[in-house]
Amino acid sequence: MRNRLVLLPGWGLGTAALEPLAASLRAQDARLQVELMPLPELAHSDVQAWIDHLDRKLPNNVWLGGWSLGGMLASALAHKRGDHCCGLLTLASNPSFLARPDWPHGMAEDTFGTFLDGCRNHTQVTLKRFRTLCSDGALQPRTLLRQLGVGVPDTDPLYLATGLEVLAKLDTREALQAYGGPQLHLFAGSDALVPAEAAKALSELLPDVEVGLVEDSSHAFLLEYPQELAAGIKSFLHESGDD
Repeated sequence: MRNRLVLLPGWGLGTAALEPLAASLRAQDARLQVELMPLPELAHSDVQAWIDHLDRKLPNNVWLGGWSLGGMLASALAHKRGDHCCGLLTLASNPSFLARPDWPHGMAEDTFGTFLDGCRNHTQVTLKRFRTLCSDGALQPRTLLRQLGVGVPDTDPLYLATGLEVLAKLDTREALQAYGGPQLHLFAGSDALVPAEAAKALSELLPDVEVGLVEDSSHAFLLEYPQELAAGIKSFLHESGDD
């Protein structure tokens, strides 16, 4: 259904952070059905099992999208579904969140390891630190930090840790190159978690795909600029759709 968009959230914050963007999308296009789906809560970090789980849970023949980890999972699922996915939208989603020898535009492995240890041993402190990183680079970081604290689900630390393990394993570059449907990838210019250089690198990797960079914005730019992002997404959906 080309008028149906399913969005997946980022790690640790639940779907509440996506609500303003979803509301803006619905307000700007009354025909568009926007659905927010939570991330899987699985006790293991087998990436393929996560993708298969989402494939069973999410409706078929719809647009797929997501923020950060949600966008990475949506990318992998779009590749799996192929022609049965209308198109792909990602927000502040690094193709590889971790830096790799052939992808330096990610977080250093030791830094990530420290974060993962913190998640396992000091969950609430780590979540607060994560929300701070999400708001770093925003024009009004304190306001954004308060927004990010609203509606956060009480997720079992085990599921939070396995989510981070999946985040570390995911590398969606091949999936993005292989997926033939329309794609829009939006990045934040002052993101403290996903380097802005990832946008340029992705546009070089996918020269025929639309990649955008929103200047002066944080990792949580979907809360900073929901109306502006919704307008860009709406244009992309209509240009790429059948109308």
